[in-house]
Amino acid sequence: MKKRSLLIVIAILLGTFAIAQEDTFVKDNYTKTETYITMRDGVKLFTVIYAPKDTSNSYPILFQRTPYSCQPYGEDQFRSKIGPNEFLMKEKNIIVYQDVRGRWNSEGVYDNMRAYIPNKTGNQVDEASDTYDSIDWLVKNVANNNGRVGTWGISYPGFYATYSLLDAHPALKASSPQACIGDFFFDDFHHNGAYLLSYWRATAVFGYEKIQPTTEAWYSFPELGTEDQYQFFLDIGPLSNLDQYYKEDNVFWQQLKEHPNYDEFWRSRGIIQHLKNIKPAVMVVGGLFDAEDLYGPFETYETIEETSDTYNTLVFGPWSHGDWARLNVRQAIGNVYFGDNLSRDYQRDVETKFFNHFLKGAGDGNTGLPEAYMFDSGSREWNSYSEWPPKNTSKKTYWLQKGQRLNPFAEKSFTFEEFVSDPKKPVPYSEDIKMVFTPRKYMTDDQRFAARRPDVLVFETPVLTEDITLAGDILARLQVATTGTDADWIVKVVDVYPPDAPDYEETQDYLKMSNYHMMVRSEVMRGRFRNDFSNPEPFVPDTKTPVTIKLQDVHHTFKKGHKIQVQVQSTWFPLIDLNPQTYVPNIFEAKESDFQKQTHKVFNDSSIEFTILQK
Repeated sequence: MKKRSLLIVIAILLGTFAIAQEDTFVKDNYTKTETYITMRDGVKLFTVIYAPKDTSNSYPILFQRTPYSCQPYGEDQFRSKIGPNEFLMKEKNIIVYQDVRGRWNSEGVYDNMRAYIPNKTGNQVDEASDTYDSIDWLVKNVANNNGRVGTWGISYPGFYATYSLLDAHPALKASSPQACIGDFFFDDFHHNGAYLLSYWRATAVFGYEKIQPTTEAWYSFPELGTEDQYQFFLDIGPLSNLDQYYKEDNVFWQQLKEHPNYDEFWRSRGIIQHLKNIKPAVMVVGGLFDAEDLYGPFETYETIEETSDTYNTLVFGPWSHGDWARLNVRQAIGNVYFGDNLSRDYQRDVETKFFNHFLKGAGDGNTGLPEAYMFDSGSREWNSYSEWPPKNTSKKTYWLQKGQRLNPFAEKSFTFEEFVSDPKKPVPYSEDIKMVFTPRKYMTDDQRFAARRPDVLVFETPVLTEDITLAGDILARLQVATTGTDADWIVKVVDVYPPDAPDYEETQDYLKMSNYHMMVRSEVMRGRFRNDFSNPEPFVPDTKTPVTIKLQDVHHTFKKGHKIQVQVQSTWFPLIDLNPQTYVPNIFEAKESDFQKQTHKVFNDSSIEFTILQK
């Protein structure tokens, strides 16, 4: 792969891009030093230090650990942007990047989502000890530091920022995990046990191991011969046929295949369960339309809130993965526009304020920031709350009734809606499917194409006569049956725009916002895991069975004149892999003959529970 293409891939995974050479601010104002920091087991980690040339003051250290490279390498080669944002960069801080153990120019063996080891002894290491040892070295050896350290990162670097909170070094005063991975069985590569097929190409990044430190990519991406992702995966058939692209040397591909259930391999790599008694201040940041990491940020914030007595705040804007680190004037996801300069204002007024308070200022809990700073993606405005979900919310149940109705009350009914789910003609996740790592725009995409398919059920309210604001999680309680022995269940919550809705600049030419079906939130449950992610079980054919699906939090106002719609389907291709609909112990080993057309029923005593803000 050409170096420029590789950098673009890294930028996509990281959520930001700061390698270009046009801007000389960093070179003019910072001295760059490259060094190795020795860990307690003797492994050396490559570390890049950008220190202000102005040595008349002392500065805090802002530290990011990454599996995506500290490029550009060479003390005479500078990034155009450093730090969490331009404001912190121009205020001058000591900015440090580190290649994590086993990646790029660092020594050691890489372990994807390396498991945390509580109560380490001797030379036992994990990412917490590597962070501790690195911070200890930095505060003792980097000139003009003020003894205070902050960590940050987006996506996988966000996971390492979360990790820094475990067994935290006393100098670590603040951390901002952003779009932080919490557990690979619920983020990125899986959603509730369903394999994220759209993320398959990223297995090249995470699966190939290297032997020696390197500044050049040691992995490459498979050549597929097409840009039509839907057709490629449809033609491939069973997942086992993908072995032709990733062999035994791709360690992560082998691990995915060998661990289809939530076993100890995955449980040990989850970080959420270890977030206890956290001491540094925390600001968790996420995007309401992040296609990769929604589970991690919400679960990280909620767990720290429950288990720790520390400053802990939450920020969610109308962003896709990492948008808040960019400086686009118009903030839009796909066809939907949300406002101007939202990322700039967040960087200047929230992120910079957070780090300055704990690293340069008083360091107490009086930051002037709200507990939760949440963007309402329906009313297009920021709201501040003293807790999340807000105090003044209540649960409201709507029922999936016959005649495509979404009712605020249940009718006595033993009826059902049914559809045929055919693995040879799966429902696409979007009308625009390209060969990408993880799609972004589908999170707000127009769902009319799906609503008009016979294998998608639709339930809808009448036109709303007043605004309804959702502020919290969504819980779908389905009552289902299938003629098969396995099935996936996908629930989508959709905002149906009125006929007179105006177009945005971003609206695709072939679309109109008139009657636009904006997806607000969606989630899948692999049916075999309906009772236990660790112990899958088949469905009994033609037997009514409960399936509960938690959809991650939203903050969205369905405006007067709009409608609330719920869609239910069983394929979502190729966002997730195809369920054979015939129970097999491991879908990664399913045969072509296992994939069977089946009829699914959704009974009309199924419901969806919203968290509604009372005004």
